[in-house]
Amino acid sequence: MGMATQDKAGGALSGFWPEACRCWWRLPDKAFFFVLLAAWLALFQFLGNSTFGYIDTPSLLRWMYNAYNNPSAAADDGHGNLIPFVVLALFWWKRKELLAARFQTWWPGLLLVGVALALHVAGYVTQQPRISIVALFAGIYGLMGLAWGPHWLRASFFPFFLFVFCVPFGSLAEPVTFPLRLLVSKIVTALSQAGLGIDVIRDGTRLINPEGRFEYDIAPACSGIRSLVATVAIATIYAFMNFRRNWQRAVLIASALPLAVVSNVLRMQAIVIAAELRGQAAGAYVHESAVLSLLPYVVGIGGLLLLGRWLEGAQNGKARAVS
Repeated sequence: MGMATQDKAGGALSGFWPEACRCWWRLPDKAFFFVLLAAWLALFQFLGNSTFGYIDTPSLLRWMYNAYNNPSAAADDGHGNLIPFVVLALFWWKRKELLAARFQTWWPGLLLVGVALALHVAGYVTQQPRISIVALFAGIYGLMGLAWGPHWLRASFFPFFLFVFCVPFGSLAEPVTFPLRLLVSKIVTALSQAGLGIDVIRDGTRLINPEGRFEYDIAPACSGIRSLVATVAIATIYAFMNFRRNWQRAVLIASALPLAVVSNVLRMQAIVIAAELRGQAAGAYVHESAVLSLLPYVVGIGGLLLLGRWLEGAQNGKARAVS
């Protein structure tokens, strides 16, 4: 049994490398592109960040790493570590389409690089690293167009678009998180009082039991911003991989917001129920539970899959009706 598993894994691995080498050798102008890419990355390494008060480094890449790995409990940008690997995996998935593109040196790609450079200068002067992050990836996209042409750009727009999730939110998420916190607190209060008979008073984003059994404040991290970003990213990938029509993709991506609200309402409701039954400590246990913390993602992904199945069924039914 173990030998069969090992042989199967070894076969898959041995099959991957020849295919990777074949794709590598079929890709033209590699030296041209990667020399330009190295120069572009060097710019952002040595003259990428001007906000030394936040982190003492001129490197935008270091600034990004620090934002993604902030130890603060309120940090919500850890997904930025995963996005490059997701993009690379999707490039691999689309390798046949990409390699079938008509390769050419496309000088208008320099215009994209120039716009990205101007954007970075604006971000550097105004001390806005997020603008420079957009410039970083926009410039890489322009360099790909310069080296491999417009057909490559069209074929690679997705998954390259996913790099938008590498822009850290930080305090900029407050206009989104605070309304979400209020909405979740209102829904949990209404469900507790009207549906479950649990006496809960809402004070802003705080949920308080009048008898003093529990008191919780829905923090920004509990507002759903983490599950919202993850659900939007997964919805974007799912939509572009499985659907061709823009309205279907838009429906899937737009569904991320209500799914994030529903999933976080369920999680907060579970905390309130546990606290009502066993006190503040029980609610805190549910809040800190690694298993129950996955509930928003299970609900979000499950909802996306159900919606996707419905869209596929509607599409297939329409096709049968036309035929």
